[in-house]
Amino acid sequence: MRIRTLRSVLAGLGLAALAAVGPTAGAAAEDDDRGRQTTRTPIGHLIVVVGENHTFDNLFGGYQPADDQTVSNLLSKGIIKADGTPGPNFASAAQQQASDTKVYLLAPAKTGRYATLPQPQTTYAVGVPPGVPDARFPADLPNGPFQITKYVPYDSFTGDPIHRFWQMWQQVDEGKLDLFPWVAVTVGIGPQNSPPAPTPGHTFQGGEAMGFF
Repeated sequence: MRIRTLRSVLAGLGLAALAAVGPTAGAAAEDDDRGRQTTRTPIGHLIVVVGENHTFDNLFGGYQPADDQTVSNLLSKGIIKADGTPGPNFASAAQQQASDTKVYLLAPAKTGRYATLPQPQTTYAVGVPPGVPDARFPADLPNGPFQITKYVPYDSFTGDPIHRFWQMWQQVDEGKLDLFPWVAVTVGIGPQNSPPAPTPGHTFQGGEAMGFF
């Protein structure tokens, strides 16, 4: 008798749950259908998967949206022109040098702008000598973002920028985004598990983080 009663209760709860969920699920599906019907094509959503060590501006810095769309990137901010050359606001992306020798600081004291970017390094790029200045790029790149494909083909291997949590946090400089090369050339990837380990004089890093496609 108890089992039959329990089954009856569970059945009632199940019907109640279906009654509660049914309209909600139906409404959600209806809303989703309405959303799809308002798009110009059958495509309702576009998901972009970006590999590690790439930023939005690295891939879409020169992207030009449709007339009814907007985007915040290097081009829209006037940092670069549509052809990839420096724009009227290029100086706003200038990179700084700093001093941080005793304790780790998120925003170390600045010591002045770079005259030119440190030359990008090869790091682990396939097909070129590892850990040396990348001769495919000038040693006197202007202090700001540079177009990678101006110097190498799109499918070429280039140097690998830093991907270490604390270093990347310091590069952001509390939102100023102006310490990318400095952290790269002074700290780099940090201690390695096997020699030769990077030293302050040679971290195997340069200005590669400032490149965009």
